[in-house]
Amino acid sequence: MTTLTLIGKPDCHLCDVAREVVETVVADLPEDAVAVEELSIADDPALYAVWWEKIPVVLIDGALHGHWRVSPDRLRAALEAAAH
Repeated sequence: MTTLTLIGKPDCHLCDVAREVVETVVADLPEDAVAVEELSIADDPALYAVWWEKIPVVLIDGALHGHWRVSPDRLRAALEAAAH
């Protein structure tokens, strides 16, 4: 199973948009293909130190996929590639 990590913070408009993109893309993939976890820089000083100026951040299996804006097509392609 592929793990997608979305790093953001509360009251972040771009984070809300990224979450919607992630939910839409994951919903189109086979069930149980992707585990989604969401982390907040507000809850973790180490995450804040690394990512504060780049949220939202998407990691796929721990590797950086992208930040700021999430492209549905690019995310779908990356998740499909990770599954194979």
